[in-house]
Order: sequence, then structure tokens, then C-alpha cells
Amino acid sequence: MKSPVVYSLMVVLLFVLQEKNSILSLNVPTSSGYYQDGDFIIGGLFSLRVTNGYTRSRFDFGDKIYIPDHVHVVLTKNYQHLLAMVFAVEKINKDQNMLFNMSLGFHLFNVDFIEMKAVESSMSLLSGKSPPVPNYDCRSEKRNKLVAVVGGVSTGITVQSSQVLSLYNVPQISYGPFDHSLRDRAQHQSLYQFPMNPTALYQGIIQIMLHFDWTWVGLVVPDDIRGEMFLRDMTQEMTNNGLCVAFAERIPEFPVEDIINNELFMERFTFTNVSVVFGDTYSLLRFVYKLFCNLPFGNIWVTTSDWDITLLPFGQQQGYTYFGGGLSFSVHTEEIPGFNDFLKSVQPAKYPHDIFIQDVWSILFECPYLYQNGIKLLSPCEQNGSLATRTLPVWDMKASHQSYNIYSAVHAIAQALHEELSLRVEEGAVDRGASLTPHSWQLHPFLHKCQLERRVDKEKIVNKKISTTKFDIFNYQSLLNGTKTQVKVGEFEFKSYSDQCLSLNDKLIMWGEHYGESLMTPSAVCSQSCPLGFRKTALEGKPFCCFDCVPCRDGEIANETDMDQCIQCPEDQYPNKQRSQCLPKIMTFLSHEDPLGAILVSMALGLSVITALILKLFIQYRDVPIIRANNRNLSYLLLVSLMLCFFCSLMFIGQPSPVTCILRQTFFGVVFSVAVSAILAKTFIVVVAFKTVKPGSKFQMWMVTRFSNAIVVTGSLIQVCICTVWLGTSPPFPDMDTQSEFGQIILQCNEGSPAAFYCVLGYLGFLALLSLIIAFLARKLPDKFNEAKLITFSMLVFCSVWICFIPTYLSTKGKNMVALEIFSILTSGAGLLCCIFLPKCYVILLRADDNSRKNYLKQGPSRRQRN
Repeated sequence: MKSPVVYSLMVVLLFVLQEKNSILSLNVPTSSGYYQDGDFIIGGLFSLRVTNGYTRSRFDFGDKIYIPDHVHVVLTKNYQHLLAMVFAVEKINKDQNMLFNMSLGFHLFNVDFIEMKAVESSMSLLSGKSPPVPNYDCRSEKRNKLVAVVGGVSTGITVQSSQVLSLYNVPQISYGPFDHSLRDRAQHQSLYQFPMNPTALYQGIIQIMLHFDWTWVGLVVPDDIRGEMFLRDMTQEMTNNGLCVAFAERIPEFPVEDIINNELFMERFTFTNVSVVFGDTYSLLRFVYKLFCNLPFGNIWVTTSDWDITLLPFGQQQGYTYFGGGLSFSVHTEEIPGFNDFLKSVQPAKYPHDIFIQDVWSILFECPYLYQNGIKLLSPCEQNGSLATRTLPVWDMKASHQSYNIYSAVHAIAQALHEELSLRVEEGAVDRGASLTPHSWQLHPFLHKCQLERRVDKEKIVNKKISTTKFDIFNYQSLLNGTKTQVKVGEFEFKSYSDQCLSLNDKLIMWGEHYGESLMTPSAVCSQSCPLGFRKTALEGKPFCCFDCVPCRDGEIANETDMDQCIQCPEDQYPNKQRSQCLPKIMTFLSHEDPLGAILVSMALGLSVITALILKLFIQYRDVPIIRANNRNLSYLLLVSLMLCFFCSLMFIGQPSPVTCILRQTFFGVVFSVAVSAILAKTFIVVVAFKTVKPGSKFQMWMVTRFSNAIVVTGSLIQVCICTVWLGTSPPFPDMDTQSEFGQIILQCNEGSPAAFYCVLGYLGFLALLSLIIAFLARKLPDKFNEAKLITFSMLVFCSVWICFIPTYLSTKGKNMVALEIFSILTSGAGLLCCIFLPKCYVILLRADDNSRKNYLKQGPSRRQRN
């Protein structure tokens, strides 16, 4: 008998599990299992049925109480797990190079999905009797042949059986889903799992979401540690890849009375069309029963192969199509050599001690039971039936990944046994008369030193370096005959974050009846994609997957959908109307072919011709009194300078060059300074001649000539100095204006130094204002001998033009700035020409009598008297 302490622990464990699950009161019949003798016995814990013990809680729909009649059924596909173990044992026993001519046997139990039955079956394996006797070995043999146990299919079954087997240090290999919480060697020191890189699974699901642009996805997990870890890690991975969790639903334990009519639970599935469901068969059943009468039609489920809906027989009934179109990840495994032929050969007559084959055969071949002397028998018509004739999904000839795990686990145990036996032989234990048979706990060193690996090619699963990184992707489809099956549609291989590959054949995927045609991919987004030319803007209080779309600002584009920020176009490009791409800007400038340029050229040439004609007229009539009286030399100078002003405006038209940029502003400033200085000299001459000196004096004529020349030279030299400083410090240069005109690059001259440019204009304004003041003061001098009134009016026009020019120039952009400056030059020059010279031309040409010396002498005194 074992230690009393161990016995006490077993009793306490049984009591706690009984109180938690209330399973012992269900009158579930105790079974001795399926036993085959051998020198070493491997135990097996399988889940072959869904029983009323699992779903004993009722579904309450108003006044009607409904208990589904399909909950006490055999999961026929899970029977393949048991056959995989039988096949592996038979194959090892036929191998003469294994176990030194010793044989393997097995003791297989069906624990359904009841954790208490897993505890009971584990204790039966230890005690050798069913029902078990805790802490006793009831076998008739002298030794305990049990060396290891394979099982179970869910985390709950694995944990409960591990707590019992670990007390006796019996190795246990779980063929169910990998669970990080079971890696604690302190609590599960005898438990082994098949390794799986969870990051690879997360990335595979992420790549599926990215492939179909599913950014708003729900997560459904069991309400346990494994589910919480998946929820935490998956949420982080989704956030890192720009995906959002629409909802996170945790499926609690039974009973279901309090949750089956939870409206909030059902409402969450309307948030999105796609949900990722994580868990094992155990949690699958809880979830399916929860949805039993609340079918969220239209949802696409992304799951793992541990969550296989085709296991459930009621999944074939009419109306249960809400899993259609789902995608499932299954660990990639190789074909088990000879397993297909073995399945074809399985028959009740061949395995008469298999107590489970009876129920499976009855379902697969629809054979009624016969009773003879109270004993249940199968109809003899199907005793020789072959599994190869059965259709999906009640049976699948292809090995599931759980079957791979079981097959590999048996080979791992056999390999560990063989290595332990080899070690004993090498140490000479047989020669000393010692027992060759090892104890179960002696296999741990051989299982600890290596990882479990799914390998079938070399009949072993021990390798330190290999880990699972490849998944097969299946699509849950409804065939034409109504059969539900899973069709392989792609693969995913993960080596690292930077080295992963998703291979998917979209044409093979059928999304279910809700989506009609198979090519119509369902959408799972919180907000519709922002089109080209729009960017995303976050919604307050919402995840980043929920957003509004706003158009890009001027000068920016969005050349992809769902852009967070718009892209600024380069300076030499501009956005199209849709703001989806940048187009090259057109180079433009004020050219002679441009309508505005042609008009200005015509105006400049016309005014130049008029000025030239007036100059010719003044030269021709140079001796007439009106020309001589107004200083004809200054008139000639003024006309020539005005003609040059009109001509200089032509340099502003055409493509800018370094030469034209320098000449256009400086030449304009100097020539206009000469013109305005000449007008100022004319004004001073009038004042000096009639205010300080008597008419006709020689001193007057000498003084007037000298003084007028000094004014012109001085006024012009000051402007020349300003322009010289300008050119020496920061001269004008050709430049490109990329902002003024949409879609155009304006070629223009940059002033270099705006201050120098405005100094030139300011000096011109100073000369004009000085001439205006002096002319205004001399406006009452005799009409025949001064032109003060004309100068006053011309300076008013000149100053008005340039005063209006400055604010307008500052507010104008592009080639309109050049046109405005040309127009100001022509207008101010035309104002001087018209106001000062046209009246004289009128007198010369049309009033010749008034232009005679006799008439001037006659009318002069009377005028002087009036003034």
C-alpha cells in the first residue's frame, strides 16, 4: 500500500472534483476500457462521446423546456484517435529492432469530456482495476506494466489526469492543443506536450486578416488561463499590425441557463462579419450550445483545428450552416505510412475486444442493434463493412493532427523505452540477474532531454531543434450532397517576423450561403476605406480602426487608400483634381505670345512711336516761342527718357535671364530718374526765372541753363548710386515661383534685395513729390511763359499711379506682378507725355497764330496784370 499522505490527497482530490462537477451522481456506467496485453502498457484517455453528463443543464425557452436529443452521441471522427494508437502499437510490435523482442500493450479509456471521468480512468490505469481502488495496485502480475499515458484532447482533461498521474511520476503526453499554462514543471512534472510556436499561429491569423483587409474582428475565447493568454497576445499582435478588436467574448463554464439568452452576447456578433474563435473541442461545445437558438448568420469564423465543427454530428442537420465559409488553421503534418490501409482493414470481427467499435459501427453504417439473451449485438449485414466507404464528416480517412500526435507520442514512449533498455543491457544488468523491465519514472530523462516533434518518417519524434512553424489552412464548406467538410485552401509558413509566407488560393474558398458567390469576400471594417485623395481622421472615443475621411489640403495628395497623412507634392509638381497624384507643373512666364503680353507690347511700341513723333515735331518747330520758352533742351531730354522708359518695359516681357533681370529694374530706375529730374529742372527754371530774376537778363539765361543741368545730373547720379549698391550687394536674378499659380511654375526675376527695389521706387517718388510741390506753388505764373499747371497735373497722375502700384504689387503673384509693373511704367510715362506735351502739340499744330512772338508780346502784359 502507498503512503497514507498520498492516499489522503487522492481522496481530497476526488471530493473536490465531485463537488465542482457533480459528475459522480450521473450514474455514468464504469467501463474497464479497451485492453490489449503486452510487456509494457501505454494508457490512453480519449473523448469519444458527448454525454448528458456534460450538458445536463436544460435549455429554457419561455414555457417550453427543451433538451436536445443529440447530446448523447458518439463523435465518430474522434474514434480515429484511438485507432491511431492501436496502429502505432501494432507497428512497433512488428519492428524487430525495437524493445529487444518485448511488446507493447495498451489500456484505452473513454473519458468523454468529463474531467471526473479522466480522474477515474487515470486511477484505474494506476490500480489496474475498474472501478479504481485509490492508492492500491490490484493487478495479479508481480509488476506494474504501465509505463506512460497518452491523453487528453482538451486542457481540462489533461490537467485533471495529470494531477493524478504526477503523484506516481507516470509520464503523460498530451495530444491536445498546446497550453502555456501546463509548462509549469512544479505542478505538471510528468506532463509533456507537442511544441507549437504560438507566435506562428498569431501571425498566420494576422496574415489572413491582412490578406482580406479584415481590420475589425471579434475574438472569442474560453474563460480560462489559456483563453486569456490568447486574448492578450492576439490583441497586441493585431494592434501592432493596424487591426482592431471589435469585441472580446469569453465563453464561461456550464451551466448555461444564465447566459444562453444573453442579448448582449448575441448583439456583439453584429459588430463585425468576422470572428476569431480560439479553444479546443471542449470550449467548442460550450460555444455551440450557447448559439444553439441564436444563430448569428453571416459571421465568418477563423479557428484552429482544435476547434473542429465537423466533429459535431448536429453540424450536419438542416439549418446549422452558420459555420459555413469559416477558415481553420491546422498544424502541418506528414502522412502516416500505412495508416490509410490500416483504417480500411478495421472491422468489428478483427477487433472483438474493442468495446467502442460497436457504437461507432452503428452510426457509420446505420446498423440497428440486435439483442440476444439480453446482449446487444450488431446486425451481421455490416460486420465486414469498410471505413473507406463512409462519407465526410462522420468519418475521414485522412489522419487528423490529433491522430498524428497520438501516433508520434506512442513512438516517443517506445523510443524512450528502447533507450532505457539499451542502457540496462550495456550496463550488464541482465548478467547480474537484475530485472530488465524499467519503471515508468525512469523514462523521464529520455523524454526531458528532447522536445516532442511530429515526425513519422523515421518513426520517432525526438529532436531538439525542430519546432512547428507550418500550418495548413482549411475552408469549412457545404458540398452539393449536403455534406459538410473542410477543404484545404492554402498554407502558412512562419520562420520569423521578417520571414513568413502565406499561400492562399482564394478561388477555392466558399464563404457560405449568406455571401452568395464564392468570390464575394466578406467585409470586416469599422469604417469604410478612405478613397484616394482623402486621409483618415480619428473619431474621439473610438479605436483607431474607426475613422472619418477628410480631403487632403491644397498641395497634398493621398495616392493610397486609408492613408493617415497626406503627402506634400514637390515644388515642381501639383496635385490633380482628385488629389490622388502629383503632376509636373508647366513652366510659364509673361511672353510675347501671351494675350496680356501682346497687349503690353503693343502699348509700349505705340507710346514709343507717339513719343518719337512728338520729339520730331519739337525738333522741327524748335524755334517757335512755346518750345524755346519751356527750355527745349530739357524737353528733348524728357522725350528721349520717356521713349526709353517705354522701350525698357519690353525687357520685362519674355523668359527671364540673368542679363534682363539686372537691366530691367536698374535701367527702369535710372531712365525714370532722368525723366523726373528733367521735370523737376523745368519746374525750378520756372520758379527761378520769374521769381528772382528779371526777364531777358543774360544772368538769368546763364543761371537757368547751369541750374537745370545740375538738377538733372544730380538727380540721375543719386539713382545710379542706389542701383550700383543694389547690384553690388544683392542683384536681381532669375527665379521660379511655384506657389502663385496652380499647376504652373512662374519664371520671373527675383529682386534680390526688396529693400533696394523699394529704395529705387522711393527715390522716384521723392523726385516726383518735390516736383509736384514746386509746380503747385508756381501754378499762378503767367500762362504763356510757364507750364507749372501742366507739370502739377502730370505729377498728380504720376504719383497716383505709383502710390496705387505698391499695395497692388504686394498683393499680386505670378506673372501678373510683371504685367502690373509694365502697366505702371507705361501709364505713368503716358501721363507725363500727355499732360506736358500734348497741349504744346495742340498749340503748334492747330493754334499757329497763338504761337507767334508778336502774339506772346501782345498778350503778356495783360496777363501779368491779371496775375
